[in-house]
Amino acid sequence: MGPNISKKDMPSSVAAGAEWGYAVKENAGRYMRRAGTRCAIIGSMTQPPSQHVRITGSPSRHPWRLAVAALCVAVLAAAGVWLAWPSVWGALSARLPHDPASARPGSASSSPAGGAHAPLTLDRGAVPEASARLVRLDQARRRAETAVNGMSVEERVGQLVMAPLFAGSDASALSDLIANRHVGSVLIIGNWVDGTAGVRQATDALQGYAPADNRLIMATDQEGGLVQHLTGAGFDAMPSAVEQGRMSADQLRASAAVWGAQLAQAGINVDLAPVLDTVTMDRASNAPIGALNRDFGLDAAGNAGHGTAFIEGLRQAGVGAAVKHYPGLGAVSGNTDFTADGILDTTTTLGGGEAGAFEQAIDAADPVMVMMSLATYQAIDPSAPAAFSSAIIDSHLRGEAGYDGVVTSDSLSAAALGGIAPDQLGVRLVEAGGDLACIGDTAYVQPVLDGLLARARSDADFAAKVTRSATRVMTLKYLMDLAG
Repeated sequence: MGPNISKKDMPSSVAAGAEWGYAVKENAGRYMRRAGTRCAIIGSMTQPPSQHVRITGSPSRHPWRLAVAALCVAVLAAAGVWLAWPSVWGALSARLPHDPASARPGSASSSPAGGAHAPLTLDRGAVPEASARLVRLDQARRRAETAVNGMSVEERVGQLVMAPLFAGSDASALSDLIANRHVGSVLIIGNWVDGTAGVRQATDALQGYAPADNRLIMATDQEGGLVQHLTGAGFDAMPSAVEQGRMSADQLRASAAVWGAQLAQAGINVDLAPVLDTVTMDRASNAPIGALNRDFGLDAAGNAGHGTAFIEGLRQAGVGAAVKHYPGLGAVSGNTDFTADGILDTTTTLGGGEAGAFEQAIDAADPVMVMMSLATYQAIDPSAPAAFSSAIIDSHLRGEAGYDGVVTSDSLSAAALGGIAPDQLGVRLVEAGGDLACIGDTAYVQPVLDGLLARARSDADFAAKVTRSATRVMTLKYLMDLAG
């Protein structure tokens, strides 16, 4: 048996050459569940979608793709060994007595003066781009784990809450929540009419209350049509999603890149869009989506394709997208924002096209978040709204569909949840596998924080879920260069 070489024993140049090979090895199991089905490589916010490499499908529906995914991992691992071999050999030979007779084939028979080996370097350009992205994701996760391990339970809980700032409110209204309760995300909500400059003034002030190494996720609802919270100089008047659905995918992608650039100029880094709900009933009777023209007006496959283009356009501008409202609000008559009536979906299934539209867009474009619906789904889990259903989030979305990113809720202060105590809203989301409690009423923020904190302090299993959720949120922040 040869000597055991670890990364810490390697010179920096060697470690750099071998790092991504280690990442593939260490993460093969982790990615096989999501890649169980697809060899998914998540790129940076600014990388074009054409460079994303993935094989799509579901292991339960397409068992043969497990073999393809295994091949992906094997190829990456083999490539890692091949590219890193000169560096690994250098580390190994540096620890062994030099013997020219035992030199590897093709190497010099003697070392340079003084017995030192010539430095070995690896052309980073030779490393496949997809593998570099895999390393970046792995590094973000490891940095997130380290950051969360150093947090108090109060700080971890704060990362799981998105507090609202309404138009006309001063940013200082959230200063205590951000600085002392560690709230890590803000929702810019209401009718902001002062253009990009006015919004930027607020977002800059809010970021000033957050730690320099853990800045805020700054989100808004900028869908188009009737749902566009930010207007004025610098913001285009966005067409409704139905009108967007009449564009070609290329036209929509280009338009979304422009809209995303305007959001970025205003200090917004996540758009709670696009809506991927597929309307399956009379549009006028579908109060939350069809009646407001919030969907692309297409069938499930068309909605997935246009949603993908929208996500990719935002990414080109450095803005993340949150697809909503999983698994769909296109088959209910009630608007969950305003009523608890008419919000039982009796037709949607997890194997159907409506939920499949979300999963296709997730596979194709990797949105930074998935927003959960507040409706209840009789054919899936009649016991709880989707945002509180472990069958939908943990078992299906994370398990079968393999989504391992941030899961957020629709507004927990919505009328649909009026029968639940405010301090239990965040608890139920995290229990089900969700991460980020989106709140549309400032009065709910403190109770949600208190409820999460009390449960985490008294229940070790729940505290572990809080840690996992905080790690997912922090991983996203590292990927978006908001942390570090």
